[in-house]
Amino acid sequence: MKFRRMLAIPLFVLALTTAVFASDVVVDYDHAADFNQVKTYSWSKVHTANSIWDDRVKDAIDKQLAAKGWTQVPSGGDVALMAVEKTSIHQQYDTFYDGFGGWRRAGMGESTTTVDNYKVGTLIVTMFEVNSKQLIWRGTSSSDLSGNPENNTKKLDKDVQQMFKKFPPRAAS
Repeated sequence: MKFRRMLAIPLFVLALTTAVFASDVVVDYDHAADFNQVKTYSWSKVHTANSIWDDRVKDAIDKQLAAKGWTQVPSGGDVALMAVEKTSIHQQYDTFYDGFGGWRRAGMGESTTTVDNYKVGTLIVTMFEVNSKQLIWRGTSSSDLSGNPENNTKKLDKDVQQMFKKFPPRAAS
């Protein structure tokens, strides 16, 4: 019985940790916009905390839009794109109990709480109609970051791919 209990705690913590490190992608758009009329785009701005990532973000988005049949032009595209990245530190609290006492017995128990800090990167991609300067599409992706740039680049590509999975959106009927 003790072996089962000892094995259950690490498995439970592992399941919670996996859920915490999943990516979160959200897309919203103007339902009145006709994306079938849009074939070209121009970059308005790309801003990341580390300028090395500016080209990586542009390349990831350019690949997805090219796959959808859109063409990048230096200026004067049907829509203007903007991408902004923000990095923040999040905390996860883990509390472990030593197993003595508990709520069934009147025993004394000890607990230990640890704090784990981890970085989360958020990428916000927006599309504006050039003539009206109206926001017509926004995609947001949040993902935890590692210390390995190659892994972070793979996460970026995966998140941008997920962001543009159902792009272009269908016009409202």
